[in-house]
Amino acid sequence: MSNVILRAETGRETGTRSSRRLRSRGMVPATFYGRGSDALSVAVSARDLRSALTTEAGLNAVINLQIGEETHTSLARQLQRHPTKGDIIHLDFLKISLTDEVEAVVAIELIGDQAAIREGGGILETIANTVTVRALVTAIPESIQADISGLGVGDTMRVSDLPTPSGVEYLDDPDQPILVVSLPAIAQAEEEAEELEEDLVLVGEDGDETEAAPEQEA
Repeated sequence: MSNVILRAETGRETGTRSSRRLRSRGMVPATFYGRGSDALSVAVSARDLRSALTTEAGLNAVINLQIGEETHTSLARQLQRHPTKGDIIHLDFLKISLTDEVEAVVAIELIGDQAAIREGGGILETIANTVTVRALVTAIPESIQADISGLGVGDTMRVSDLPTPSGVEYLDDPDQPILVVSLPAIAQAEEEAEELEEDLVLVGEDGDETEAAPEQEA
């Protein structure tokens, strides 16, 4: 579990203009709330926020938010980003206890040898690279490792195929695909054409279907 410290300023004015002024001086407007506390408008350093959220835990880092003389255990949630720059322009800090179970989005890390996929001429198509879990704050994994060793063309890996770390519950549909192994479009078209040729039948004059006769050599 990554644990970082972040200092927050209080007393910020709300509204679009005030938020723009904050961002122009390198601050990010935020809201702190949870566990019976009234919502509090705060601001944090954009640079310090980036550092806090780029540990191995990513967005699931436990943040010790310093507000005045008090320190609150929290998680960063509801991040809003600039549509083109990608910078965080607003977020919420959710006050938590280390004994709380919370929902979190965790990255899926693919591990293992892709030899079987390559030998079969297949390609790996990723459908989802994260999964939603519920766990104690202290038990949220930094990533979920999915072993793709032995997968071949036509195979699908689903949420139910992922390993389940101790104390972690998956909230996504167990049948939701994570990745599939398929043939490239050209190879798939060629395979379908071959299957069609094999199944081809000729219709005789009487309307009966007969299998295509083999070609006669000249």
